Amino acid sequence: MDYSACIQRTLDYIEENLHEPISLVKLAEVACFSPFHYHRVFQAMVGESVMDYVRKRRLTLAAERLFYTEEKVINIAIDVGFQSHESFTRAFKKSYGASPMKYRNATRISGPLRGKAYLNTNLSQGGIRLEPKILIKPAFHVIGYELITKNKDGQNNIDIPEFWQQYIQNKLGATIPNPIRKNEELGICTEFFPESGEFVYVIGMEVEKGTQAPEGMVYKSFPELEYAVFTTPPSTEKAFVSSIQSTWNYIFTTWFPQSGYEHHGSIEFELYDERCYGSENKEIDIYIPVKKINR
Repeated sequence: MDYSACIQRTLDYIEENLHEPISLVKLAEVACFSPFHYHRVFQAMVGESVMDYVRKRRLTLAAERLFYTEEKVINIAIDVGFQSHESFTRAFKKSYGASPMKYRNATRISGPLRGKAYLNTNLSQGGIRLEPKILIKPAFHVIGYELITKNKDGQNNIDIPEFWQQYIQNKLGATIPNPIRKNEELGICTEFFPESGEFVYVIGMEVEKGTQAPEGMVYKSFPELEYAVFTTPPSTEKAFVSSIQSTWNYIFTTWFPQSGYEHHGSIEFELYDERCYGSENKEIDIYIPVKKINR
């Protein structure tokens, strides 16, 4: 399956329909993916969430028309998909730091102008082929610490590293009651809301079913699923984060298109154990729930 062609169809669809309501469900239908799988593939290939991209394209089009034409603000707002002058003004000011009228009177066009995306399809591991293990992981239960974040404007890339830093500095792992494996910590992404970009991130450990979570922690259960498990290439401390990010990109832009699988479920997680201690040959496992594509 040509993922580039699938995502390109949706990029073209977005351009042709910026003045109409656009939903993630409709875009997934255009791409011939399930909504969640489409959301993850788009983010890996384009570099931002699909609804964030749509919002930026609409506001860019509005900024250009404000600066180069004398059209009424309300007409521009409606043409780029906003329902009211107020909602448009609020969104525009938040993004550009000025009201639409003030922006129109500026001496030059400026601000975060988002052009139409061009796909970078060369996101593999520089010729390295990563083959996952396909396995069934039984239902499991986790106690840990929860963060609510969103992938809008890359906010999660700021929030999650800070969250891990606090977790490590405060030795919060030692406060989790009766973990099954003390040397294994999970970084779990779950409870996704692709339209808004919001999701829940949990740092925790596996525990027995029904273990009571202390105050300030959360207890979560996850069902039995089939997973593709990828091990990141061994790396140094300095290259570790880059190695993890490259593996995520590889999964969605190189492995999935030729795998016969698609993403299944609303959980994915990273497993950290003794392999990521030290400064050399650091590795983690990335667990992606999958299901066979029936086409």
